[in-house]
Formats: sequence, C-alpha cells, structure tokens
Amino acid sequence: MRSPRRRGPFDETPDSRVGRLLPALSVMAGSCVTIWPTIASFPFLPPVGLLMLLAWRLIRREAIPVWAPLALGMFDDLLSGQPFGLGITTWTLCFFMIDMIDERLVFRDFWQNWLIAAGGTAFYLICGRLVAVPFGTHVDTVLLLQVLTSVLLFPVISLLCAWLDRDYEPA
Repeated sequence: MRSPRRRGPFDETPDSRVGRLLPALSVMAGSCVTIWPTIASFPFLPPVGLLMLLAWRLIRREAIPVWAPLALGMFDDLLSGQPFGLGITTWTLCFFMIDMIDERLVFRDFWQNWLIAAGGTAFYLICGRLVAVPFGTHVDTVLLLQVLTSVLLFPVISLLCAWLDRDYEPA
C-alpha cells in the first residue's frame, strides 16, 4: 500500500486565481502582438489573440467560459484596428463552431484540432477582408499568405498554451 506523497517545503500548489485568469490574460497578450511596431508592405502578422483563444478552447474546454469571446473579441477589436464588432462576432461564431464539432465527434486528435483552428482563422481573416477592404482591391494573395502564416503558427501557439497550462488544475 502506498503512502500519500509528502509535500516538500518548495512544493507549493499554484494559486487557483492565476489558473482561472491565465487563459484570458494570454489571449489578451496575444492580441497585444498586433500593436508591436513592425514595418511591412503587406499584412502578414497572424491574429495571435484568436489563435491563443482557439488553442485554449481546443486543449482544455473549460479554460475559457462561453461568454469570454465577446469580451476578448472586443479587446482585440480595440487593439487591432479591425472594424468594431468583427472580433466579437467571428470569435463567438468560432466558439459555437467548435461546440458543434464537439457534439458530433467522440474525440479529437491534434490534426483535427489543427484543421479546426485553420478553418476558424481563415473564417476570421476572410470576414475581415470582406468587411474592411473594398471589393475592387486585389489582396487575395496577401490574404492567402496571412492565412498560411496563421495555420503554420498554430502548433507553436498550441504548444505555448499547453506549456502555460502545465501546473494548473481545471477550475
């Protein structure tokens, strides 16, 4: 029979408040990436805030409440310069899309998570193009490059979210 593990003097349990706030704070930090001064002739920077939100939702379902995409999308809209309401609407629709997929699938693996995140990110960027850019402009190649950059960055963002989540129990 095993005896319970004794805690050492340096084995502290992490604060549960930090565990509850960490997903939202990391999404907000991801949204702040867009205000970093970069010089580019075309937009290539992926929506890191959305990628963080999708990674948290796909890794740990209960990490971010259902109402959080509204507030986090508004925060992203205010920082990114997208038309106000785009992040609120599309981030919430991405959350609903993931909930519908979760009802249909019994389990998911990493490749399915990557495909879901790619679809959500492409949806957000295409909706942003339809709302913010006039139809006569030819930005489809640049949009494709931004979608490709976002899709290729998702595994890194997912790994970062898993690394941040390593010490915290579900709230």
